[in-house]
Amino acid sequence: MRRVRYESTGGPLFLEETPVPEPGPGELLVRCEAVGVTLPVVRKVTEAAAPVPLGGELAGEVVSVGAGVTRFRPGARVTGLCFGHGYADFALLHEAMASPVPDDASAVDAVALVRSGLVALGALEAARPEPGETALITAAASGVGHLAVQLARARGASRVVGAVSAPAKADFVRSLGADAIALYPDASWGDPVDYVLDAVGGELLTPALAALTPGGRLVAYSSGGGTIRAYDLLVGAKSVTGFQMARIARERSELYERWRRELWRMFREGTLRPVVHGEFALEEAAKAHEVIESRRNLGKVVLHP
Repeated sequence: MRRVRYESTGGPLFLEETPVPEPGPGELLVRCEAVGVTLPVVRKVTEAAAPVPLGGELAGEVVSVGAGVTRFRPGARVTGLCFGHGYADFALLHEAMASPVPDDASAVDAVALVRSGLVALGALEAARPEPGETALITAAASGVGHLAVQLARARGASRVVGAVSAPAKADFVRSLGADAIALYPDASWGDPVDYVLDAVGGELLTPALAALTPGGRLVAYSSGGGTIRAYDLLVGAKSVTGFQMARIARERSELYERWRRELWRMFREGTLRPVVHGEFALEEAAKAHEVIESRRNLGKVVLHP
């Protein structure tokens, strides 16, 4: 089979031929039909001290299962998070990280909706939104952010602000239901909001925290790191919560499944509309990474093995 790999920090990415892996206990062997490209994986290539497997979101058909697997059988259509080599014709999924794909949905639908949607919905839940509150979403045009904008609106936000890196993204984010746009370099991001969902981190944490009304909540789910001064929390009685989807999948399987069902329900009803920016062949992985790294994407970027 083919898989994408790199040998040193920063790449380049290349295809190699390697044997199809065998599923171990609790694992599914999946023939990959769609693979999501995310900023955390791109950052691994550019920043990790040593090469790591390119994993992440994928969807496809179960080919075989390892010992102890009870929820899936060969032929099942699944989506989930792969911690090993996911940029490949075949990949291994732990059963706990896999979810079924409905018959009326495509693999691309699944990759664009489920993992990114679970992160968006989980971050929103962590913010404890109340109907009528106001929200600000950073990286609002990203694979997760563009779903978070829609979910905040669906959950009753009276005003949704989409924060983006460039004016060219404004019309796209407004089309998702945002009332206003904030640009990262702006001195002010407008009227204060009740909660912020931040996918960027780093230097953006300071203006994100400043965008909160007194008593406001910031949910950080970025892999970008960053530092917040305790004083900045104290003076405004503000709070910061970290959110990680993998922990929910590992430790709260019932909640993970409930959120997954909610996403598919909203998808079928047309309340939640995942947008795919571009689809690339597996051998074009470097081009897909460049789109993400340059922050040009409007929605999800997908690879096709």
